[in-house]
Formats: sequence, C-alpha cells, structure tokens
Amino acid sequence: MSPRTNDSTRGSGPEATTPAEAAAGTEVTRPADAPSGAEATRPADAPSGAEAIPPADAPPGTKTAQPADAPPRVEATPPADALSGTETTRTAEAPASAKAPAALTVPSAAEAPSAAEAPTDVEPPTAAGPPSAAEVPRATEATAAAAAPRTASPAERVDALRRFAAAVRRGRGLHVASCAVLLAVAMTAGAVAVGGDGQDAARALPGVSRAVNADVLVRGDLDTAIRSLQEHVRRQPRDSGAWATLGLAQVERARTDGDPSRYDQAERALARSLALRPGNDQALAGQAALAAARHHFAAALDHADRALERNPYSERALCSRIDALVELGRYAEAAEAATLADRRRPGVPVFTRYAYVHELRGDVRTARRVLHQALASAAGPADVAYVATALGNLERGRGRYGTALRHYARALAADDTYLPALEGRARAQAADGDRAGAIVTLEQVVARSPLPGPLVALGELYEDRDAPGDRAKAREQYALVDAWTALARAGGVDVDLDTALAAADHGDTAEALRAARAEWGRRRTVHTADALAWALHRAGRSAEALPYARRATATGYRDATFLYHRGLIEKAAGRDRAARASLTAALQLNPGFSPLGARAARAALKDVEAAR
Repeated sequence: MSPRTNDSTRGSGPEATTPAEAAAGTEVTRPADAPSGAEATRPADAPSGAEAIPPADAPPGTKTAQPADAPPRVEATPPADALSGTETTRTAEAPASAKAPAALTVPSAAEAPSAAEAPTDVEPPTAAGPPSAAEVPRATEATAAAAAPRTASPAERVDALRRFAAAVRRGRGLHVASCAVLLAVAMTAGAVAVGGDGQDAARALPGVSRAVNADVLVRGDLDTAIRSLQEHVRRQPRDSGAWATLGLAQVERARTDGDPSRYDQAERALARSLALRPGNDQALAGQAALAAARHHFAAALDHADRALERNPYSERALCSRIDALVELGRYAEAAEAATLADRRRPGVPVFTRYAYVHELRGDVRTARRVLHQALASAAGPADVAYVATALGNLERGRGRYGTALRHYARALAADDTYLPALEGRARAQAADGDRAGAIVTLEQVVARSPLPGPLVALGELYEDRDAPGDRAKAREQYALVDAWTALARAGGVDVDLDTALAAADHGDTAEALRAARAEWGRRRTVHTADALAWALHRAGRSAEALPYARRATATGYRDATFLYHRGLIEKAAGRDRAARASLTAALQLNPGFSPLGARAARAALKDVEAAR
C-alpha cells in the first residue's frame, strides 16, 4: 500500500486536470479556495495492504503563521499498510500543476461535490502565532533538549532484532512481550519507546513535513529533515505545526527503517501539537496516518473525518480517508472518496490511489495509464522513484518481468536507496530466473529494513536454492519475522494479518488461524479473506476454507497468490475441475509469483491433470 522516503515538494502551478476530467479531454482549475501551500504525501509501499473493490455484500482551518525561522511547509502522508512490507500501489507526491491521468468515465453531476462540500471560507492552516501562556505551559529547557535522542543505525537495529529472535528461539528468560519492550529501546539506541510522562513528547524524532526545507525533501534525505525538525522544536517548542510534523515524521521513519517502536514517540508529539492548538487539522491528519500505520483503520477514518471537518482540502486527510475505507473493506465508499479527493486535491498522491482503485476492480489498463501519466507529472527524484516502483509492481504482477525491471531501474536511477524499488527488483529477478541476483538484492534490503515481506521472500529463496546452510538461513529469516511482529505489537501495531500470512506457511498453523480469524473479525477485505482461507486450509479444514477463497477472488482483483491458494483449497476439497482452472490462471497471470508457491502450483496442476 510505505512504505520509501519518497517525499517531495509540490509545485505551485495553478491548474490540474483530474483523472475523471482527463477522459473528456478537459482541463479544470483548482477551486479558488483550495490551498496552494506545499504538501507532500507518502506512498503506501506497501502493500498492499489496500484491499479491493467491494463484494456485493460489503458494508456500506485555523490559520497559523509559521515562525520566522521555520522552513517551508510540507505535508507527508504515510500509507496505511506500509509498515508491514506488504505490496500495494500507493501515493507519492506531485506538483500541483501536474496533469492528472485520464480515467475511463466522466463523473455525473450527481457525483460532483456540492457547494456545501467545498466551502470557500476554509483553508488549510498555514500557522498561527504561538499560544499564550494561559493556553499551554511553557516548555522547559529539559523538554526541548530531549527532542534529539541518538538513533540506532540500520545495522544496530537489525543486529538487535537478530539477537532477540535468537533469544526467543532458545526460550530464554523474559516473556516475548517484555523482551519486545527491551528490544524497542535497543533499536532506538536508548530513546524512549514506551510509557513516559508529559515531557516525553519532546523526544519525538522529527522527519518530514512542515518545518523542513523543500530541497531536503526533494533529495529524499529524511535524516537531514529529522535533524532540521529537532533543531526547530528546540528553538520553537510551542510551535504546534512543528510538533504535528514531528509526529508524522516518526510514522514515516518507522516505515522506512522497520522500527515500530517509534510510534509511541509519534503519538506523544501529535498529542503535544493538539495540546498547544486543540483541534488543529494538521495533527488530526497526523493521527489518522499514525492509526493507519498501526492498522487501526476505524480510528484512522475517524481522525481523517475530523481533520476534513476543519479543512476539507487537507491532502493528507483525504488520502488517509481513502486508505482507511479500503482497509476496512468499504470499497464503494473508498472509490467515492478517491473521486472526491481527485476533485479537491489532484496530484500524484491522489492519482496513485485512483489508479489502485481501478486495479482492484480488474481494470489494469486504466491503472497503467493513470500511473504512466502520474510518472510524467512527477516533480523530483522521490516522486519518480515511488511512481516508477508502483508501475514495476503492477507489471510484475502481470508476469511482465522485463518491463517491471525497467521501471525499477528508473526508480533506482532517481533514488538508489529506495527500498521498495530494490525489493521489487529482487522479486522480478527471482521470477525471471535470476535467483542469485534476487538473493543479493534482498539481503541488502533486509539488512536495512527487516520487514516481514522481504524477510519471507528471502527465506523462500534460500529454501528454493537449497545450498548447504540455506535451510538454516531460511529459518533465521522466519524467526526475524516473529521478532518483528513482537516488536510491532509492543509499538501498538495490529499485526494479525502479517502473523497469519507468515505463520501459515512457515510457522505455527494454529497461531496462523487464530490471527486470521481475529483480523477477519475486525475487517472483511479480500486480503483478510485470502489469509483466513489459507490458514483454514493449512489447518486441514479446506471445505470450510473454500467460501473465503472464493470471496478473495470475487471482486475482479487479479492476484496469482490468491488464485494459487484457491486452487490448492479446491483440490483438497475434491473439486479438481475448479482447481485446474484456478491453478492454470495463477500460472498464466504470473508464472513466477513465488519461488516455492509457483513450484507447488505446477506440481498440483500436474496431479490434477493426471487424475483426469
């Protein structure tokens, strides 16, 4: 859906053509009351965790003046599911003047937002003078000085995760949850990860948004942006906008370095912003992004709606609202939200979500066209890296590996550190037969960001290669997934979907079924339907799994893994004819979808054919 330091600034051009309007060949200008302030929105790398278009039974500004020493305002919107490492087509950032991609149809007048939806007297906050002493106590020097704890390097974080995984495997000492708390401290090099008093808000590490120089974001230098915000909140500890940016930046940093312990710091920073200026839409939108990153999608929707009440043109809130609706399985509402967001704030963040809505309907042609036009409008290395990676993922999912590799090459030419592009390239290399190259690339990825998606992919590549020592290496990757999920839970993340997917194939099938049932109880999406179907099958309950497998593949969204799961479930349930159709479809769509899964699909198809 992340996951991905693709921040960049927006241009100031006055006109943008929306996807829907581009189909008719017309241009429209941004509404006169729409904000022109720079905003930056993140992709969701992830992942997608974004779900599909609905089955038939799916449930239905205060002005602020920035301190004189603050750099230009920029906004960032992390994707809902980026942290998990799940793949999706998500958002990046584009100039406001960018031409929007063409859509299939022009919306009817009935779909257009009414005047009441777009009030002319509301603008996104630009900032206000600092609150009076009566509004909030003056921050102490100790609070401001606490804003910059040392951050562990990627190597230190991965090493801490490996030590924790080894301890869990040996069954040493503390309960896993307690170990996770200690691990969180280790991964942040001593920064406060849990608990804390009112002063702990100042310890939030900043990252990408309002008080960050635009050039830093174009370069995608998140660490420089962090240092800039740390210095800014030391000088201006009562700047509510800076604290809101600080919180959102921590969400983004957690996504990029795979360290969910930062979410507590983000939560405190956002709370600090709201204490300084209650109800400010920037902090509310930040809370929506934080809730989505923790997979608390109902809360994310609530925060996004509250932010939009304050500022109907908040790009971050509009995008978070789409993500939350998608992840809750409310697909029809998500499609409507994407159309509305496209009218209010056209740009790459909305365009990429718009494209994903079409992909999930099975309309890959429109999704491809929209992404190509979004790439043409990308203004800066971060935008190019994100949108090119989204195109690479789209083509790889269709089995077009050469085309996918070219898109990943373009992404890495723009930003050679962009992890989602490296991961995508590795997966395409593996699918195209270059397993050695894929292993080298994925080892680079997990050394910097040990998220479940690339860890499982690397483990399966080791199993597939089966050289001396590879089985042990594979087990280590799966143990790291367990360690990461323990850490994520300590950071308040709902990890049941990640647990279900990893444990069903490489862990405890009973735990996989428990997690899948829990996630299905919270949100009924194509991804949770597939996870529950597969967990039931792996637990030996294939007949019970079949309705969920059908539901996962019933929306028009085409995913080879879903089809493979359905085919094996149908085979186990004695429905050989249906199994043959599903397995054939999976291998035709994406013959290298998984090193182990594709091999198992071919073997099962051979068995079914032999039984005819």
